[in-house]
Amino acid sequence: MYILDPHSEAIMEEYREQRPMFLKAESQIKQRLRDCLAEAGILVASVESRVKTENSLAGKLELKGSKYKSLADITDILGLRVITFYFDDVDIVASAVERLFEVDWENSVDKRRLHALDSFGYQSLHYICRVPDMPYRFEIQMRTLLQHAWSNMNHDTGYKSGVEIPREYIRNLNRLAGMLELVDEQFSRIRSELTDYRRRMQALVASGNLDDAPLDGDTFRSYLDLAPFRPLNRRIAAINQAEIQDVPLLPYLAAFKEIGCQTLGDVQRIIKDYSEGAYQIACYQMGLTDLDIMASSVGPQDLCIAFILKNGGGRTGLRHLFDLLLGSSEANDMMAEMLVGQSASFPFMNQK
Repeated sequence: MYILDPHSEAIMEEYREQRPMFLKAESQIKQRLRDCLAEAGILVASVESRVKTENSLAGKLELKGSKYKSLADITDILGLRVITFYFDDVDIVASAVERLFEVDWENSVDKRRLHALDSFGYQSLHYICRVPDMPYRFEIQMRTLLQHAWSNMNHDTGYKSGVEIPREYIRNLNRLAGMLELVDEQFSRIRSELTDYRRRMQALVASGNLDDAPLDGDTFRSYLDLAPFRPLNRRIAAINQAEIQDVPLLPYLAAFKEIGCQTLGDVQRIIKDYSEGAYQIACYQMGLTDLDIMASSVGPQDLCIAFILKNGGGRTGLRHLFDLLLGSSEANDMMAEMLVGQSASFPFMNQK
């Protein structure tokens, strides 16, 4: 139960009349915000919204109802919250909000900048916004997942309990806030550094400096964009006049690493030195079938097979390769044994 003066009761009555409008606006504004973020390619953890309940508003008016002339002066009846994964994405979301809505700068606040250099605590960017067809303003909060976690913990252990917090607990809360702030910044820093690394590796691959590009997921993806196995696959497909069906080739990153490749230059040399052997193996394989559709993985697989056979990996090496690519199976051992048995007839095996 709340005890309200006549002025606050009048505001409450206006709220009851306008609540359906706020609920409708909540759905529309939330969808506009989601669409805007999606169109801009901004990935966020969540977009939340709520219309303040009657009990919540009554509690606010009981404490400071004289502060407001009318319901229009209360800017958080409708509230939305955008939670980002990274610290620097908060400002990106803010830019999107600024383009989408009219921002009341005088009443908006960046609580990230309110702390002294030696203090920590609640951090969030709060915009008070409006749209032309709505007479009431609304609030959009923007913060990271870790800032959101801190806010909830602080709320549950702090003023929500209604008791004064001992100094030692306040100190521990502040230490935790500082740790979360550091983690937030480091996550963003690591993402930025990884983005820079990917760009450098893409530039190395595009320029042909493959020996300087370590073999990893990022560089191998960029390398695959150059279709390095296409000439070999086309030559193999011509054996049966087969159609080439594209399949994911990223699993072959592990296969090339397994046979000792450390850079993209190593992979390129295997293509150069073992393509003839891979073609001879394919002739043997294709001769056993009349298939007219061939997966694009045949080329890189036969390159690995040729390398293993030529370098003495034998049946064990082939079995390990097939287990890596196809999953463990007794059929892999049979394939390995068949290839080893046939290997003496491959011309490339007798070349120095």
